[in-house]
Amino acid sequence: MNDSAALEDAARRQPLASYFHVHLVSDSTGETLNAVLKATASQFALAKPLQHIYALIRSKAQLDRTLAEIEAAPGLVLYTIVNPELRRQLEIRCSELQTPAISVLDPLLAAFADFLGHERIMRAGAQHELNEAYFKRIEAIDFTLAHDDGQMAWDIETADVVLVGVSRTSKTPTCMYLANRGIKAANIPLVPGQSLPPSVLEAKRPLVVGLVAAPERLAQIRASRLGAMNAGGKAEIYSDLDAIRAEVLAAKRLYAKQRWPVIDVTRKSVEETAAAILTKFSARQNR
Repeated sequence: MNDSAALEDAARRQPLASYFHVHLVSDSTGETLNAVLKATASQFALAKPLQHIYALIRSKAQLDRTLAEIEAAPGLVLYTIVNPELRRQLEIRCSELQTPAISVLDPLLAAFADFLGHERIMRAGAQHELNEAYFKRIEAIDFTLAHDDGQMAWDIETADVVLVGVSRTSKTPTCMYLANRGIKAANIPLVPGQSLPPSVLEAKRPLVVGLVAAPERLAQIRASRLGAMNAGGKAEIYSDLDAIRAEVLAAKRLYAKQRWPVIDVTRKSVEETAAAILTKFSARQNR
């Protein structure tokens, strides 16, 4: 059997992905349901959900149209509906269709109510109100955009978090993720031959975190970027493995000298890096 035939035979032996319909029914934006589905489906490698999203469902007419689509493509139904009449209508019809309908927040709401001894406010989209937290998040996003890639370094003391790292350690996307959580995040690049601004080295209020990554991984990412930019000549040192090793070593020495916490982002997604930073930030705030 030649190589091509062997590959085809191996492909045929691979288990096929299982596709299924998932209907996300929400009286708000549906972000909660989308996050729950993503987290759950990720645990089933061969299960591929076909999402049907129905947001801002707050009337009987809207729900009737939604139920018609559920009937046309049966599958799982995940919902966050506050209105008791709409909930009951959805649950009864899904029962008739023998379609599982799951209220994803009910267990959490019940646990909170028991623990706190408070009643639910029963208001659709309460988490999206234009309240103090909302405006804090918008302010954080504006701050992060203005302090990206070393901009306004003189104003670094007003940040909540400052990320320092060599090129391609995902500083900017991580900062934007943090900003969406209401954290004012700035990032400062480490450039060979250039010193950090004194304001960063002397910062007291913000949590300064050093980011590192495996030199081999950085070389791969940088080479790919240079290829996309069709850059050459002196730019090639940007992806030179030995030069990158020296950059990373210098960065680690700086972090140790400054006693900054360090996160290795080599095998981390932006979300995982941000989660690690939020954990450190929360612990610092609590202290």
